[in-house]
Amino acid sequence: MANTPFDTRASEFAGDLTVWLRENAEDNSEQMDRLKRNLRQARVQELTPRQRQVLAMYFDQGKNMAQIARELGLNRSTVSRTLVRAKNRLYRCLRYGF
Repeated sequence: MANTPFDTRASEFAGDLTVWLRENAEDNSEQMDRLKRNLRQARVQELTPRQRQVLAMYFDQGKNMAQIARELGLNRSTVSRTLVRAKNRLYRCLRYGF
């Protein structure tokens, strides 16, 4: 044990802890399902059409801000601000109950 490098021992502990947490963690699938359902509903009800469009292009289609800006004929900074506002609106909506 004295000859074992510290890094090796630390990674073994982290691996052991990860396995233990995975085996003993509570099941949160019900909460995740509710969150996903509320997120879908909030995207439809709480966001503007432009925010929905930009959010879908960014997260669902995997496009970057420059690609979205080019396709929509907008400034990259406009796309960035639109994403920030949409995410903030969704966060507030989901945090304070929907």
